[in-house]
Amino acid sequence: MAHIPDGVLSLPVLATSGVVAAGLTLVAVKRMNYDRIPQAAVLAAAFFVASLVTVPVGPSSVHLILNGLMGVLLGWAAVPALLVALCMQAVFFGYGGLSVLGVNALNLALPALLCAWFIAPGLRAAQGRAVLYWGAAAGALGVGLTGVMVMLSLMASGPEYLPAGRVILVTYLPLLLVEAAVTAWALSFMKRVAPELLTPGENE
Repeated sequence: MAHIPDGVLSLPVLATSGVVAAGLTLVAVKRMNYDRIPQAAVLAAAFFVASLVTVPVGPSSVHLILNGLMGVLLGWAAVPALLVALCMQAVFFGYGGLSVLGVNALNLALPALLCAWFIAPGLRAAQGRAVLYWGAAAGALGVGLTGVMVMLSLMASGPEYLPAGRVILVTYLPLLLVEAAVTAWALSFMKRVAPELLTPGENE
């Protein structure tokens, strides 16, 4: 699961994550390309809907995250898009919770930004099968880093959460493969029919 529920993390972790998430969002809003807003709205809605379809894996459950896809398509705009979608999930369905909104936003947004910085340039220059490889890398990196950050968030709240963190990280492995395939297909399709969607914005 990408969402850490209320009542699990310690107050220092919650406070620190909230401050960092707020700062990152301010920077993102200043640096984002506002031409990306329609795309951001569509992808935030896709993330919102995808999170409603969960698949049980061991003691936990997983769902598509799409933060790798959002990162390479939106750049900085992925940060407020993910934050809005997480806030709506917390308010309407109780996923995660408002007190852990900062933690969950960071766990999704930072991997998305890393995909934007390190995967998007190669994807834009790629042709043919290379597009699939770069797309798969974006999907896998987004999910893999989110899983690691969820585990670290739990560990930072106390050593008693280490076993749970390890179990959750393992549940991300099958999701990583599925997300890599979905992201690779989606980006390959966009590269063929609407390559302008992959064009970097002014501040990206």
